[in-house]
Amino acid sequence: MAKMLASISALLLSVAFLVFGHGLQSTLLPLAANKADFSELAIGIVSSGYYVGMVLGCLGAPHVIMRAGHIRALAALVSLMSASAILHPVFVDPVAWFLIRVVSGFCLAGFYTIVESWLHETATNETRGTVMSIYIVVLFASMMIGQVSIAGMEITSFVPFAAASVAVSLAVMPVCLTTANQPAPITLVRFRPTKLYKTSPAALVGTLLIGVANGAMWSLSPLYGSEIGLTTNQAAVYAASIIAGGMISQWPIGRLSDKMDRRVVLIALSVISAVIAVVIAVLPTSSFATALMLAMVIGVFSQPTYSVAVSHAFDHAAPEDFVETSSGLLMAFGLGSVAGPISASLLMLMSGPAGLYLLVAIVYSVMGAFILTRVFARSALDPEDKTDFEFAATAQVGAVVSPEPLDIEAANVIAPEEFPAYDDLAHSQETDTITEEVVVPDQGASSEDEMEKPASVAPEGLG
Repeated sequence: MAKMLASISALLLSVAFLVFGHGLQSTLLPLAANKADFSELAIGIVSSGYYVGMVLGCLGAPHVIMRAGHIRALAALVSLMSASAILHPVFVDPVAWFLIRVVSGFCLAGFYTIVESWLHETATNETRGTVMSIYIVVLFASMMIGQVSIAGMEITSFVPFAAASVAVSLAVMPVCLTTANQPAPITLVRFRPTKLYKTSPAALVGTLLIGVANGAMWSLSPLYGSEIGLTTNQAAVYAASIIAGGMISQWPIGRLSDKMDRRVVLIALSVISAVIAVVIAVLPTSSFATALMLAMVIGVFSQPTYSVAVSHAFDHAAPEDFVETSSGLLMAFGLGSVAGPISASLLMLMSGPAGLYLLVAIVYSVMGAFILTRVFARSALDPEDKTDFEFAATAQVGAVVSPEPLDIEAANVIAPEEFPAYDDLAHSQETDTITEEVVVPDQGASSEDEMEKPASVAPEGLG
């Protein structure tokens, strides 16, 4: 275990730094925008800009990595994200902040792709589940710490923006200084929504609607906390508690879904989330403790929905389609998350802070009703025919490496046409990925010398 952790420590440290800065920004920006007298709609549009960038990053960032290599691409993306973070107090304008968030989302999508393809290649078949689970825990823990780190900072000052920029900047150092080998160029898988819908309508529609509801909660919960009278510090803790609730329940609910029809689990989670959302929207919040408890409870039931939906899709997908399935659902989630903050902000504009949870209640009610129709349309799988729930493979971030080699001649696979000059490509690791012929320049070797290297696989999505 110690040797395995040592081999990925630089990557995990980079993740901790960057996601800490990202988490700080995710809480800071809606609060700072509110202080700057942005309207609720403007704040919603700014928040959606991040998800617009993530979707664009799903499509474009892998090509940056293929062109420049993992380390150079990571350095460029992290530097750009750091510069974006520091520009918020320079241009205090909704349009400028929307564009800045688009850039940040693009950079973060590329960062995730780089780190996760690297982790997948570093791990063996026996350790991959453990490695990716540790990565997801580090990611969400850093996110929550970043969210609450705003406590004690003056959100109208330059300090929190500078702190976020510094944290993001530090993320480039561990990877650039590592002596570990970087992965081979990634291979992309196309997003084919029609095929994915035919495979699992409940999963595709479900992840789209989950993106609407959860994207709105992630983006606007700090603003909600501020508008119901919480202090800045309390609003930050309130936002983090939603994610904390989800972290607590992800694995138990996922394992429960292994033992029964996952669609029934999704219906139950949808109904309970909708009821809790109505309670939050209708009942006045009497204290911070009550608000915090309700936030954690809705996190417990709403946050695992994505993981269960992805697991349901995997149950019906062939092993060679796991990468395409994962990337397609991530894309659907991202598109839903673009609409979520804007829709919630419109309701908040009309009905006050309760509008956020009115949207959550409506979306989860629609989702539960749709999945119920699918229960009657298709019989449940036998438990022995289902794939086991894996937390790392079904999180809202992360790519899935297919247990079977990808066919580079397949219509949905995009193989890199040119490989950059990667150093130290020799690996003793044997993985279940495809093998590509890579030309590797080496001192003392002719330009025609070639060596084989397992190529990383990543979806043309939020890798």
